[in-house]
Amino acid sequence: MDLNKLSIVVPCFNEEENIDALYSEMSNVLSTLKIPYEVIMVDDGSKDNTFHLIEKLAVINSNVQGICLSRNFGHQIALLAGLQASTGDAVVTMDGDLQHPPSVIPQLIEKYEEGYDIVNTRRIDDESTSLFKRKTSKWFYKLINKLSDVQVEPFGADFRLMSRETVDAFLTIKEQDRFTRGLISWIGFKQTVVPFQANARYAGSTSYTLTKMIRLAVNGITSMSSKPLRASLWLGLIFFVTGLVYAFFILLNYFKGINVQGWTSILITILILGGIQLLIMSIIGEYVAKIFNESKARPLYLVKKKTASKN
Repeated sequence: MDLNKLSIVVPCFNEEENIDALYSEMSNVLSTLKIPYEVIMVDDGSKDNTFHLIEKLAVINSNVQGICLSRNFGHQIALLAGLQASTGDAVVTMDGDLQHPPSVIPQLIEKYEEGYDIVNTRRIDDESTSLFKRKTSKWFYKLINKLSDVQVEPFGADFRLMSRETVDAFLTIKEQDRFTRGLISWIGFKQTVVPFQANARYAGSTSYTLTKMIRLAVNGITSMSSKPLRASLWLGLIFFVTGLVYAFFILLNYFKGINVQGWTSILITILILGGIQLLIMSIIGEYVAKIFNESKARPLYLVKKKTASKN
């Protein structure tokens, strides 16, 4: 496939220490490709000087465009804002902390030129990645692929190349609670995977806390599958049947004149059933919350400021 222009979309949140180094490394790689390109940096409501540095880059480099969102809408929405602003025949999305090495971009383009519409990446962690993160990531992908009707690339990242056709298809999806990796699998098209060695952060600390990772995991599962609701149904049926059997046992013993003792067992049963009921209600609540968010039909993000257009 022909590639007359390449877009690079970079969501940024408190990345003032990384912006210059990222662009320097990125431009060194892209200059060897002899392809016109644009770099769209989306500031997702940073509290530091991230957007100020983006503005400085945009003044010096005509191929840099900056978008500053009005607040922190989240990584997935910042990605979406950059994709909507892109104009290239192919679009590469990557993080702004240099954990996604720009040196991999030529490999993504090579696969694109072989005819692939979407070139995903698979993260290979080094020993600096904690055992907890590696294990939880492995369990998450196993769980979501067990529950979902579409398979999500294990150890995938939001570092990928998409053709213009697939970007346009992706942008037709108007969901509020977005799980990009799952949606990329859902839209289909011809896809492949390129493994890459993840770097350590160039500077600063990650904004992806444990709470945010859990929220992303829950959002991913509930976005891509309704099986937790069906599991709630079966769990309820199992305990209902178990309750009927137990009630029959109690009545049988009553008519035999046997007095059934066991306040402890009754209390434990009540606590277990109460816990399961709360769990099922929480699962239902997650889906109801999604319906509520969709029904409000608010814009997915608001733009506070953009860098001046060079056109």
